[in-house]
Amino acid sequence: MSSMVIQPVILCGGAGTRLFPISRAQWPKQFLALTTDNSLLQDAALRVAPSNSTGTLEFLAPIIVANAEHRFAVADHMQQAGIRPAGLLLEPMGRNTAAAVAAAAAFAVKIHSTPDIALLVLPSDHVITDVAAFHCAIEITARAISGQRLLATFGITPTTPETGYGYIEQGASLFGHDHVAQVKSFREKPDRTTAQDYLRSGQHLWNSGMFLFSAETLLAEMAEHAPRIAEGARLAVDLGHQDMDFLRLDPDAFQSIPSISIDYAVMEHTRHAVVTPCDIGWSDVGSFKAVWDVSAKDASGNAAQGDVWQRDSRNNLFLAEGSAMIAAIGIDDLTVIATDDVILVTPRARTEEVKNLVDDLKSMGRPEAITHRKVFRPWGSYESLSQGPGYQVKRIVIRHGASISLQKHFKRSEHWVIVEGCALVHLDGVEKILNANESIYVPMGSVHRLTNNGANPLVLIEVQSGSYLGEDDIVRLGDAYNRQ
Repeated sequence: MSSMVIQPVILCGGAGTRLFPISRAQWPKQFLALTTDNSLLQDAALRVAPSNSTGTLEFLAPIIVANAEHRFAVADHMQQAGIRPAGLLLEPMGRNTAAAVAAAAAFAVKIHSTPDIALLVLPSDHVITDVAAFHCAIEITARAISGQRLLATFGITPTTPETGYGYIEQGASLFGHDHVAQVKSFREKPDRTTAQDYLRSGQHLWNSGMFLFSAETLLAEMAEHAPRIAEGARLAVDLGHQDMDFLRLDPDAFQSIPSISIDYAVMEHTRHAVVTPCDIGWSDVGSFKAVWDVSAKDASGNAAQGDVWQRDSRNNLFLAEGSAMIAAIGIDDLTVIATDDVILVTPRARTEEVKNLVDDLKSMGRPEAITHRKVFRPWGSYESLSQGPGYQVKRIVIRHGASISLQKHFKRSEHWVIVEGCALVHLDGVEKILNANESIYVPMGSVHRLTNNGANPLVLIEVQSGSYLGEDDIVRLGDAYNRQ
């Protein structure tokens, strides 16, 4: 039996606002380790990595489409997982999944020099616990659509009347392939009664948002049903420019693309949609209820991560992500999430409303809606420890061999105290080595850079003082990461 070549495409542009406060716009849920020691993104890529190829499936290195702001986080997570992407496409702005998939298809045709390449499109933030069954579903689907103008999606066999998922209604079986059905209709997220009817019918599947089709078929269907998306994506790839290991999609071409999902743009209009029902231990972990569903629980139904102490409590989700301990007595059916700057408490049945909370915070201009207290950078991370009028104290960690940009500030001075490691300090053309318990003052307007000159992470405390302490008071004069 011949091996089928599969080009994975991983969509990594989501914001994950329903998992606030552990997931936020600058560090969304695909970068979180929720169910394994890996991040959701790493697990998504490893499931279809070349090293996971089977006797009948040959997985190529993935194409990843990501928000430009997350480019270094994606690259870092892939490096840690031992995966070198075939392409890392950067979206200059969000345009939903149709644009991302079309750009990936255009890029795949370009690098493979053939439109016949099979694209397996996967979200970066889902859980699949039965990988063998998943690979089996891919193989069945690939053989069913081979040589035909068909667009396949994977439908999850429902186990409960979920109202948070879209549904796919199955039609007749595809001729010659009993395990693949024609799509009769796509259904929006239903109310409870309708979801119960869908479950009883046995003909409705959860819409997983995973797809398999050839690049040629996808682009042909796009040209018929969504020509602006097809043309805009092609131009965005053709006019894009290489930046280190990334391809920056052309911003003008990409901005011209309507913001719409691939379901609305193509799948609900095509006459060539098919669906493979599968039971693969799937969850989109799109809410804290879903996190509770897939988490290990104690005898009382409590799922807990981090520093948690509880007594006489049942069926709760406790996530302690920050330095504070969660302590609970006599509570049932709650979700309690604690980070260093936000504590969320809500009934488990109402976790879908967290997204509305985030919208409220954004409208109020609250920074907590966008960023965590700990902020990741390509060179490491920083964390604000204390802030007040005219001052801010940060804990900064710089990875081995990494440097901050060569920079200066117009409105603040800085004082650095080395806690761990060895620092190479560049200050107004003079270089100096600093070790633990040593410090240096950086006057306002001075040109400076800090490099980790040791074998271990460099940890320092930075005390800022001045009239304005925002991150936009940075004038970069040189940067290894090509940031503006």
